[in-house]
Parts: sequence; structure tokens; C-alpha cells
Amino acid sequence: MILNYNDTPIYYMVHGQGPVIVLLHGFLESSTMWDQLIPKIAKDNTIITVDLPGHGNSGCLNTSHSMEVMADIVHAILKKHKIDSAAFYGHSMGGYVALAYAEKYFMVINKLILINSTPAADSVERKLNRDRAIKVINQNPKAFISMAIHNLFVKSSQIQYALEIQKMKNEALSFPIKGIIATIIGMKNRKDRSLILKELKTEKIMICGNIDPIIPFEVAKTLALESGTKLKKLAGGHMSLIENFDETVKICS
Repeated sequence: MILNYNDTPIYYMVHGQGPVIVLLHGFLESSTMWDQLIPKIAKDNTIITVDLPGHGNSGCLNTSHSMEVMADIVHAILKKHKIDSAAFYGHSMGGYVALAYAEKYFMVINKLILINSTPAADSVERKLNRDRAIKVINQNPKAFISMAIHNLFVKSSQIQYALEIQKMKNEALSFPIKGIIATIIGMKNRKDRSLILKELKTEKIMICGNIDPIIPFEVAKTLALESGTKLKKLAGGHMSLIENFDETVKICS
């Protein structure tokens, strides 16, 4: 299905019937990342997956894809289908979008699962790394995509999941460079939403990898404790849906 948002095509899919679950993918991913999960949870639920701007089959909006704009896009899809209550599961950047959604449309969210994600804003060092990433991608996008996706997995997982990594790379290489850059800028400039997570009055879960190279477990643990969010510690890195699929499915079911 296509949502025309500000003259930009946004691709999304609707599966199953029942209570609504919205699945939001991470950076350099698309809705295909949920392909193995959907059959596990779609039997008794309506599942909505979205290709966020500049990813998958969706177009680019502008020079910055803010988390707020992406949240507005998701809300437009829900309004189109007359949905006023949904659970949100967001992986990494998808969690940032879900939290931006929670800030603007908290009354819609009946459950929130952050998968390898955080409510915190980028640190100064992380912002500088985002700037370096933009320079690299302008010079050699293939090298950047390869490096960025490899870095989602700890070294011990890179051989075990070589096929999955290559599939992710192949897909990301089809994304428009301007969309990738716009998304990096959006992530860099996102606000801290720790207070939003704390104040959200619904079931809240953070799924965290014990050796996540992007979001250290001890940092995630502190954020979960401060926000009153249930913490689920899984073996693995930043890609729990791949590295610890069965346990992630149990939590998401």
C-alpha cells in the first residue's frame, strides 16, 4: 500500500486481523526486517509495517528526516485506516520514531517495545560520528553501508550471520543516498525523550543485547530503571531479532 505524504510515496503493509501492532524498522533497514516475526504474531493481530522515508520502497521527503515527521507519517497511516489504539514495536531508530510518536500521540499507544533502542539523545561524541558518517557516505557509500551494517553485530556474530548481513547490505545499497543522509541528520538532531518514556502510562519494555555495540547494556539498564520500563536482557548485540530470535518473539508475542 502507498500513503502519499507531501507528494512523497510512503510504502506500508497491513497483515492479519485483530488488535493493531505497528512495527518500525531501524536505520539502513526496511519493513522486510520483520518478515520472520510477522507470521509469529499476525494470527490474532493486525500488523502494520512501514518503510520509513528514504528506506525500502519509500521516497525521500527533504534534507532531514526528523523523528517527529516520521511519527506524523505513521499517524497519517493509522488515521487512514481509522485506528485509534495500537502497540508500537521499534528497532533502534524505529524506537526513536515510536518515542516521538508517544510524545505527540500518547493516547494511541497501548504498549511500547523498544528493541535495541534508547530514549536518550545522541551524545556529543555520537553527533560527531554522525558528521563523519555523512562525509564517508558522500565519498564512498558502498563502504559506509558495509561498515555500518557490520558494526551492528559483534565480531562473534559476524561469521554466524554472514548471510543475513549480506542481505541487509544488498537491500541498503538500493536506498537513495540523500535519504540515508537525511535520516542521519534526523537521528543526530533528535531530542532526549527519557521523560516521555517515564511518563508514558502503558506497558513498556526495553529489549537489550548484553553486548550491544551501539547501546551498552549498562546504559540501557539505567534508562529502563529511571523510566519504570521493564528490561529484557538477551544474549547478543544490536540485532536481537536476528541474534536471539526465539526470545525476542516470546517477548513480542
